[in-house]
Amino acid sequence: MKTHRHAVPAIILALTLSASPAAQAYNRDQLKLLQKSVAEWNAMRSRQPELPIDLSKANLEDTNLKGANLSKANLSKADLSGAALDKANLEGANLSMTYLKKTGMKEVNANRAWMAGANLNGAFLKDASLKAANLAGANLRWAKMGGADLEQANLKNAVLFEAGFDGANLKGVRFNNARFLGNATFRDATFSNNTILPSGEPATRSWAMMRDARFSKEAPALPPELAPPPVASPVIIPENMPAGSSQAVPAQPAPDVREVEEWNAMRQNNPEAKIEMSEEKLGHAELGGVDLRKASLSKSDFERANLDKANLAGADLKGVNLQRADLKEANLKEANLEGANLDRAYLKNADLSGTNLKGAMLYGAMLYGANLDGAKLTNASLFDANLEKASLKGADLGGATLIGANLTDAIISPATITPSGKKATRSWATLNNAVFTDK
Repeated sequence: MKTHRHAVPAIILALTLSASPAAQAYNRDQLKLLQKSVAEWNAMRSRQPELPIDLSKANLEDTNLKGANLSKANLSKADLSGAALDKANLEGANLSMTYLKKTGMKEVNANRAWMAGANLNGAFLKDASLKAANLAGANLRWAKMGGADLEQANLKNAVLFEAGFDGANLKGVRFNNARFLGNATFRDATFSNNTILPSGEPATRSWAMMRDARFSKEAPALPPELAPPPVASPVIIPENMPAGSSQAVPAQPAPDVREVEEWNAMRQNNPEAKIEMSEEKLGHAELGGVDLRKASLSKSDFERANLDKANLAGADLKGVNLQRADLKEANLKEANLEGANLDRAYLKNADLSGTNLKGAMLYGAMLYGANLDGAKLTNASLFDANLEKASLKGADLGGATLIGANLTDAIISPATITPSGKKATRSWATLNNAVFTDK
């Protein structure tokens, strides 16, 4: 997607990863009706079949939605984890990056649904209909899809670790670059010569037989055109526009942040853009080298995401989930990570100088060689953290938990504050196998 340089020196891009405004949220009246009664909801949909349905970012966790008519609904980034969607109608719905972990979706109709980047970890999709659905980049780890119809579905870059496709129709499915396909099960599933394997080659009869699957010979066919559901454009607001002004103009739709090259090109063209992306769901996302400096990402989910060499300098990451995220050599200088979950995060050689890590959870975090000069680590939990060769000059560790932490060859200065609240001394550094320097 091409991006353009705007005339104004600074803009506010109200961004979401599906190119809809971050400021846009669910319709409260619609959510209230859906939570009240599926029967009343379906009656409303029958009376007003063309009414736009906006449930984006709605919290529907553990909600009983069996048989609900959610066709063409905008459910992008909604939380439907643990919900019951058996026999629901999701045909043509926007489920981009929706959270569907352990969701019951038996016999659901999700034909042509847009499910790119959705988290379907452990979802139950037995006998579901997903014809021509877009599941690109979706997390299907441990998903059960026995008997499901996925004909011509797009599973490019999907995570398939121990997914179950037994008895599923996989004719014409595109598995290009899908990960862990070798760990998935395909007993009695049906492949065809139009099925594309992760290598980019078409499936063959012998390949299918090796996986206890069936093979069907078909006439060569092109994959269906998959157009994203229509969403509202972001808004450009010039920096000094008077309060209450309604002269905002439509912007170029923002690229998906997971399309790192396009995203970074947009940031380069708009270096002063204000990025609002709070409460996003980006678990397992491939975001190596992404430019998210000064972005507002509070309370977002980056669990197990790849953020190698990402630029998060000055970003608002308050309360984010970065559990087991890969942040090797990431730039987190002066970012706000207060109360963030960095449990077992990989931060080798990361720049965390001046970063606010107050109350952050850093259980078992790998901080080897990290720069924590001047970082605020008050009341942080560093139990079993590896701080070997990390620089802690001027860092404030007042009230922090360092039980089991490895401080071998970590660099301590007189300005470093120890967990007791006192300034570090040479003897304290020696006791912890660290290096004390006056420089």
